[in-house]
Amino acid sequence: MKKTILILSVALMATGAYAQSFQKGTSAVNAGVGFGTNLGGLGNARPAVSVSYEYGNWEVGGPGVISLGGYIGNTGYRYRSSGYTQQWNYTVVGARSAYHYNGFENVPNLDVYGGLMLAYNIASYKAEGYDGPNTYGSGLGFSAYLGGRWFFSNNIGLYTELGFGVSVLNAGITFKL
Repeated sequence: MKKTILILSVALMATGAYAQSFQKGTSAVNAGVGFGTNLGGLGNARPAVSVSYEYGNWEVGGPGVISLGGYIGNTGYRYRSSGYTQQWNYTVVGARSAYHYNGFENVPNLDVYGGLMLAYNIASYKAEGYDGPNTYGSGLGFSAYLGGRWFFSNNIGLYTELGFGVSVLNAGITFKL
């Protein structure tokens, strides 16, 4: 096991030597799964999935770039009890902007960023055999997030984000376009 981890680490470092941090003019797409949510619901949750896009628009003073982009994510819940079923579905669609710090010159394949998102949560609710209230509604929301990407080739890497979208923690694959 230790030998496998060592080989993978060396391979990632060797292939990552040519990657560059996020720059003005860079486009990137993240596709991932999420864990944890603040949206609510009971019972069994469907895995949260999300896709985001961003484009490096402006270089700013200091080592950094500001990006603009979009986000879409979806998750849902199903609760079954004797005689009734409830289902919740949440789709979050948003516009977001981030500051990408690219001052880690010794680690050019690392992209760390933090940003803000303005989003609309489209909530739907369906019940069979249940006449209780639905207290989950659609609405506008504002959130912040922190993230990081590690590129192991010029165009492909892994990412993770902490913040509120469709889930609290997202992780997956990222592509530079």
